[in-house]
Amino acid sequence: MAKTAVIQARVDPAIKQHAQMILQELNISMSEAISIYLSQITLHNGIPFEVKLPNKITVKTLKDVERGKGVHAVSSVDDLFQELDS
Repeated sequence: MAKTAVIQARVDPAIKQHAQMILQELNISMSEAISIYLSQITLHNGIPFEVKLPNKITVKTLKDVERGKGVHAVSSVDDLFQELDS
């Protein structure tokens, strides 16, 4: 079937640029990615991933992390794994 329908959407330029870089690594065009997404919507009969508002605990945790509250830092990945193993 010929692909003749056109979709126009306004998106944040930074998000578009970042997505294009990722898609380029995957060797997929933006048009192909959008077609894949729309196909998945059709197959799933809805958005193919969960879309919901975070619960109160998640919101609080995200705000705390943004403020640096309750965040544990390590100097390297090796140190992190060492702490996790102990």
